[in-house]
Amino acid sequence: MNTNSTPAPFPGHPGAARRVSDRLPVFPWDKLEPYKATAVAHPGGLCDFSVGTPVDPVPEVIQKALAAHTDTPGYPTVWGPLELREAIADWLNRRCGAGIGPQAVLPTVGSKELVASLPTQLGLGPGDQVAYPRLAYPTYEVGARLCGAEPVEYDSVDELDGSRVRLLWVNSPSNPTGRVLGRDELRRAVEWAREHRVLLVSDECYLELGWEADPVSVLHPDVSGGDHEGLLAVHSLSKRSNLAGYRASFVAGDPVVVKELLGLRKHGGMIVPAPVQAATVAALADDAHVVEQRERYAARRSALRTALEAYGFRVEHSEASLYLWATQDRPCWETVAELAALGILVAPGDFYGPAGGRFVRVAFTATDERVAAAVERLTAAR
Repeated sequence: MNTNSTPAPFPGHPGAARRVSDRLPVFPWDKLEPYKATAVAHPGGLCDFSVGTPVDPVPEVIQKALAAHTDTPGYPTVWGPLELREAIADWLNRRCGAGIGPQAVLPTVGSKELVASLPTQLGLGPGDQVAYPRLAYPTYEVGARLCGAEPVEYDSVDELDGSRVRLLWVNSPSNPTGRVLGRDELRRAVEWAREHRVLLVSDECYLELGWEADPVSVLHPDVSGGDHEGLLAVHSLSKRSNLAGYRASFVAGDPVVVKELLGLRKHGGMIVPAPVQAATVAALADDAHVVEQRERYAARRSALRTALEAYGFRVEHSEASLYLWATQDRPCWETVAELAALGILVAPGDFYGPAGGRFVRVAFTATDERVAAAVERLTAAR
């Protein structure tokens, strides 16, 4: 044995030659910390519009359902009880016109977990491509890189190489832009995916937050043709029901793919906690709290949009979701710095791809008081 040799580092150790983290970009929000420090130092305090995290109370009907199921000492199942799957299917049929049954739905531990792990769970790897919109949620790229697949951006599906793409993401309403894809656009994506035998997965987490457009699910028969083969839709309760802290979400669509994912996720123990499963049933059965929350967001959206436009911003798209996609027609980081000096923190558009380099994303998920403070500062600084 060569006692003079340096031991090889364990996998994952900073000295290891092949770390999975080396495949990934820098976590975007780490870059925002210096600007956050500036904004926090403002005499009136921080107005944080950088992350779309709920700040309003969890609806009482959901809290009660969670509390009533806290005494659950046994293991829940990955698929959940039939009551949960029926609640998911009933909501998809009522809200999305999906025409789906409980055998084709699967609860997930938050939608981000699914987005990041789906390419790996589907068996993708080197040589495969994962395609996603040119302006997009960063986790689509991360999911591709984690399994060694090639991430590919697109404006139109017709740009893509159908012989190499294995997974096609669509996102409507869009994060970050709030753009809503119409039935014709979605139907064209479905036709392309089926022609090339590509799995299409639609991220629809903001579906219930349309303001100037009515978002449609890829599972709707006008888009799918009444057949869900090769299609999945991802939904979250974080935005509609203020359940970001619960990690309550689900995927639904092609029953063959759902069954495959169920089998894989059983092995990985990817289980939504039983109290959260019960809370999900309550959340999906109650539409009143969604209407109430939409009214809060609509008021915040209107106030911020008016103030931003008066200040000199142009807002593009933003017809749905929880964000205003705004520009001063200059580099996004200059805008981030300018607003941070007013105590207002926003997300730079290049977090979502180079095409966003002259935009910022403004989340209207802060409290009424913080929105009012930001409006006052923008108005005074004009």
